[in-house]
Amino acid sequence: MDRQATSPDDGMFPGGGGPAWTVDLRARFDGLLDEHRAMMDASLEGLTEEEARRSLVPSRTTLLGLVKHVTYVEQVWFNQALTGRSLKEIGAPATPDRSFVLHKSDTIASVRAAYAAACADSRPLVSDLPLDAEVTGRGPRPLWAIYAHMLRELAQHCGHADILREQVLAARP
Repeated sequence: MDRQATSPDDGMFPGGGGPAWTVDLRARFDGLLDEHRAMMDASLEGLTEEEARRSLVPSRTTLLGLVKHVTYVEQVWFNQALTGRSLKEIGAPATPDRSFVLHKSDTIASVRAAYAAACADSRPLVSDLPLDAEVTGRGPRPLWAIYAHMLRELAQHCGHADILREQVLAARP
């Protein structure tokens, strides 16, 4: 069945207005990653420091903590997986749980800056590698598997952030 794309540039279906997803899968992966990275960053936009730190669930999950955690995820799944450097060497917490811990020095500005830096560090590490390149820093796996994992992580945490942000904004007077 030949279905038309839903918009001229989405390329979702063969015969649509834009290129098929597989024409430049790497560009599509990079675009999706950057889209989700931007959504995570935007989850803190316009919030007060108290709102960003507000605990609304029993776990350590807060909006500020989520952005701090995805900074860790960037460091682990791009930096460590591609370079083989230790978590200590790349300045990442020892465990995923610790990546949610907020310190007094953590502010919206500092956490957003650290996230932007981690994302900026990730891009050149993968830029010259094909998707089927084997990376070995966290055990052997193809680069496309790192991309798939990162997209799953970011999509999941964007959903968490969306719900938490909705709760925070609904509580405003």
